[in-house]
Amino acid sequence: MSDRIFGIACLLLAGFYLVSASTIELGFIETPVGPRAFPYIIGAVLAISALYPIFVPDAPPEWPDMRGLVEIAFAAAVMFAYAWLLPTGGFVLCTAVAAAVLSWRLGTTPLAAATAGVAISVGIYVVFHLVLGLSLARGPWGF
Repeated sequence: MSDRIFGIACLLLAGFYLVSASTIELGFIETPVGPRAFPYIIGAVLAISALYPIFVPDAPPEWPDMRGLVEIAFAAAVMFAYAWLLPTGGFVLCTAVAAAVLSWRLGTTPLAAATAGVAISVGIYVVFHLVLGLSLARGPWGF
């Protein structure tokens, strides 16, 4: 049942998106494709994709027990704290701590979780900041 509800919600969202795309004003200089083409494509793909869960739903899901719900709430709290502390703590430190805590909760040893957190944080920093030149939140150490 939840698959069908999700499919219907996506279908309604696709309809809203397509109607909104039709209100994009055209400029006096038009290209062969026009500014509405990309939003129409996105809306059409979303509408077509929404039909699958409506007509071919999965079996009813097995919901987690109370322990699983607590784990989900803890992971959400870690992500909220990450977003809240990111401007002051900086990308590298906050990402390392959040990735380490989440890795630990997924079942790794504390040492492996800390190693994974540092590796993930430094790896993302190198790719996004040093290679691609994107701006990331600076921490107390200036990076």
